[in-house]
Amino acid sequence: MIYNEKKVTIEMGGGQAPIELSTGKLAKQADGSVVLKQGATMLLATVVSSKEAKAGVDFLPLSVDYQEKYAATGRIPGGFLRREARLSDYEVLISRLIDRALRPLFPETYHADTQVMVSLISADKDIMPDALAGLAASAAIAVSDIPFNGPISEVRVAKIDGQLVINPTMSALANASLEFIVAGSAQDIVMVEGEAKEISENEMVEAIAFAHEAIKKQVAAQLELASLVGAQTKREFNHEPENQELKDAVYAATYDKVYAVAKSGSSKHERTEKFAEIGEEFFATLGEDLDDDTEFLKKKYFHDVQYDAVRNLVLNEGIRLDGRDVRTVRPILTEVDFLPAAHGSAVFTRGETQSLTSVTLGAKDDEQMIDGAFIHGYNKFLLHYNFPGFSTGEVRPNRGPGRREVGHGNLAMRSLKQVLPSGEDNPYTIRVVSDILESNGSSSMATVCAGTLALMDAGVKISAPVSGIAMGLITDEKTGKYAILSDILGDEDHLGDMDFKVTGTEKGIVGCQMDLKINGLKWEVLTQALDQAKEARLHILGEMAKTITAPREDYKPHAPRIIQMTIDKEFIGAVIGPGGKIIQEMQRETGATISIEEVDNQGIVQIFADNKDSIDAATARIKAIVARPEIGEIYEGKVRSIMPFGAFVEIMPGKDGLLHISEIDWKRLETMDGVFKEGDIVTVKLLDIDKQGKMKLSRKALLPRPPKENPKENKPEA
Repeated sequence: MIYNEKKVTIEMGGGQAPIELSTGKLAKQADGSVVLKQGATMLLATVVSSKEAKAGVDFLPLSVDYQEKYAATGRIPGGFLRREARLSDYEVLISRLIDRALRPLFPETYHADTQVMVSLISADKDIMPDALAGLAASAAIAVSDIPFNGPISEVRVAKIDGQLVINPTMSALANASLEFIVAGSAQDIVMVEGEAKEISENEMVEAIAFAHEAIKKQVAAQLELASLVGAQTKREFNHEPENQELKDAVYAATYDKVYAVAKSGSSKHERTEKFAEIGEEFFATLGEDLDDDTEFLKKKYFHDVQYDAVRNLVLNEGIRLDGRDVRTVRPILTEVDFLPAAHGSAVFTRGETQSLTSVTLGAKDDEQMIDGAFIHGYNKFLLHYNFPGFSTGEVRPNRGPGRREVGHGNLAMRSLKQVLPSGEDNPYTIRVVSDILESNGSSSMATVCAGTLALMDAGVKISAPVSGIAMGLITDEKTGKYAILSDILGDEDHLGDMDFKVTGTEKGIVGCQMDLKINGLKWEVLTQALDQAKEARLHILGEMAKTITAPREDYKPHAPRIIQMTIDKEFIGAVIGPGGKIIQEMQRETGATISIEEVDNQGIVQIFADNKDSIDAATARIKAIVARPEIGEIYEGKVRSIMPFGAFVEIMPGKDGLLHISEIDWKRLETMDGVFKEGDIVTVKLLDIDKQGKMKLSRKALLPRPPKENPKENKPEA
């Protein structure tokens, strides 16, 4: 048997290993299958799509899963089962990056169940697979017969030492001033996500344009691979029935009414109810005995009416659903110290979107352990985003965070991370939790704002406040008209062409997430959107400053305190003790939590407690352990053992010295019987330390010397 394998190679330049795309060897029963290889990194991407669509479906049921096999990095999974389980947050985030890049490029009328799977099957520790996964997935679709308006690709662009770099190594990213994942086709950008260190809008546009040049090269390679396989005719499909007569009737009966409601500036729920009334009023004229196609189409066409009416209202009159113009940000209310028992808290309300956010300060033991195939270690800054059903007035079971929650929380986390203090300035493990209590547009940006306020309320010394804004776009390809919307509503996100979230400080951008639903975003439109976002971002910062402008001088009285000490490496074992005996005893007796680790050949000790007495007690114990005895100093010691020639006295934890029988008193002692008992406390002076480290102690050196006897005074009279 001989494989009919086809390959193409992409030269990356910059000293990077070339990328190889191959098909025809693995997973041949999938509709499309490609292996991507760069260095020792290998990704297997497959795509399968049903031949028929389910009836009554008016969207693309696309599922995308990225999974890392632990064997790819020579590791065995942790946990009880010791096998790959549900996707980690890291894998979910990469799955979302692929999904958001692919989804807009499928035909709007293609509604067949489609599944894309990308697996990391071999890993090079310096080649990050997340920047390659979109390329592998798109290549698998390119060699299939599945309809797709691609190919697309994704790359990571970073600025390191002032130079833009495509797909840098993981180690090099530590020094990057910006890092974005950019996805696009040969013509257009479709998705951007990343973080930055307060960069300008021009720097961001420059980075995206630089990334697009690399994307074009990777798209060309996919087209070459598809041609080597043999140009497959894309499958024919007819997933949406049509009824022009019904469509015309729906528009004629409802468009003007919907337009009027859209223009009325009503609230979200009032507007939804009025739209529903208009639809039901018209549907009643159609009768009850409708076939399945008509039932499906009447709802679809009425949705199209809302889509067109809302967009035309903005493009023709510059009026939005809630009555605002395109640049106005909804009214903002902010409050801090809302939760008296939390270490920090804030409520941020913008229009009909509200976040209640809390901050909890924890010890090193509270760090999150990350046990992934490619990335593993510890994380000391966590941000969790919760989106319960009641926030949108819905009944929905609480099944834990979904992919959307993971993605929104990650964007807020990456944004706030840029302003956190580092090193000794931030000894805490910090957890931020945003509970969305109301939602009508960009709750992730509300999380960024509320998170900033809560961190400042907690006394965390962030370098600058961060705010976020969600920008929208409505375009008309026929007329060339477009409108950029600041602070979009939920409906404007759903009915618009772009969701562009930008976070930043007064100085510059720290995070972004952009998704496009149309082909073609002119660079001047992107630049205008960024400039308009800056205007809105600064406005929100001004509103936040009305409540709090800088971190509190101190933590809350009930917040735990952390004292960090640096000790010599040689004392780490002494602090821990055999089997952890000493450190466990200190924690039990002082009530403090103590952690110790070796960093750069030094011991870093953290003492964590919610009261000063516990910290002081633990600090004193550790200082005593790591202190070095000094000749001439006086110590209070405990008698540990008694010998015929003297007593061994512990003057510091774990440090015993010999108090010789001759150094106990000025008078001569013949025996140690009855002089001391074990456990007695005795004050001694350290006389000497010999070359072997043995200490010589004296008690009599601290006692007054008795006067010498005068022989004449004792002489008997004559």
